[in-house]
Amino acid sequence: MRIGFVTATYLPSRNGVATSSALFAQGMRDLGHEVRIFAPVHPAQQPEEGVYRLPSSSWGTPPDYPLLLWPSRPVVARQPLFDLDIIHTMHPFLAGQLASLWARRIAAYRGKRVPLVFTAHTQYEQYLHYARLPRRAGSSLVRSHVVAFARHVSQVLVPGQAMAQMLERYGYSGGVTTLPNPVNLDSFAAATGAGVREQYGIAPGAPLIVSLGRLAPEKNLDVLLQAFGLARRQRPELRLLMVGDGPSRAALQAQAGEGVTFTGGVPYAQVPELLTAADLFVTASTSEVLPMSMIEALAAGSPLVAARSPAALDLIRPGENGLLSEASPEALAAALLEALKPQQLPLLRAGALASAQSYDVRIRAAQLAGIYRALLDAPGVWVPGRI
Repeated sequence: MRIGFVTATYLPSRNGVATSSALFAQGMRDLGHEVRIFAPVHPAQQPEEGVYRLPSSSWGTPPDYPLLLWPSRPVVARQPLFDLDIIHTMHPFLAGQLASLWARRIAAYRGKRVPLVFTAHTQYEQYLHYARLPRRAGSSLVRSHVVAFARHVSQVLVPGQAMAQMLERYGYSGGVTTLPNPVNLDSFAAATGAGVREQYGIAPGAPLIVSLGRLAPEKNLDVLLQAFGLARRQRPELRLLMVGDGPSRAALQAQAGEGVTFTGGVPYAQVPELLTAADLFVTASTSEVLPMSMIEALAAGSPLVAARSPAALDLIRPGENGLLSEASPEALAAALLEALKPQQLPLLRAGALASAQSYDVRIRAAQLAGIYRALLDAPGVWVPGRI
């Protein structure tokens, strides 16, 4: 199969959609399929075979999050589109509109039907503060647009049940297929974590907790820092690594007490080492759907301690691979201390490694290939119309 991914974010951007897309692309290629990725120009991009860059702008956006722009006709004419068998978009907004238009054009050019697949990755209303729209009006617009787009495509995928429930709340009543985000288990099996503690000045025996992700308001990181401070009153030797960058970094650094180290953004190749060095992975976010960071923590054998969220409910088997808590500093602190108990931690670590196996990219890519093949083989495969 020849597959086109149309995405508004891709490597070297450090976020779950970019990483998931890259892993799925590699997994599909390993199965013998051709994947072409159409993504925004990124200021730090490197040439990569099979990746085609579309115009973008970094004006008013963080450098790591360039904004996809609508490509002109000459730009589109240079893209290798017209022999694609299927198009898969990760977004319902501009990238999704572009994917829909291309699917129609390819179908008209080739005289055959072209499926359009959409993965709903995000609880979109949680990010309305970036759009600078009134909350109520913005919420209504987002819901109606997402539902219209989901009804328009041939297949809706979701990484976890939380996204299926979100689409239902929005008013979408069509079918969805759950396809969790993948992880490259091989890269984590090779990680040792050696050097991480020395690099950040952490004593070899100090319990190390890691948070990994964008430092932004929707991540509830002030609660995380408060929880760590409470836990440290009972265990002064605790250390916390805040891995990532974002608009809230300065405010969080001003709030953080002793024992907290901010690493800034790190290359993805360092993530397995950082997570393998950790005793626990912690998140206070209540808006996560199925973030790559939590799956990666499991792959590194780092149990999850998480505030109750859609992702946590999908990923955590309490007492086996992690612990759930309420989204308060006191509850999260108590969960951290409970997970770190000597009789508890080894069992949780073993459970984390075991639960990660089902997210292996080889398994997930094979599942995605089966979804594509079923769409292509179905009689009367859907032809995209206009939204």
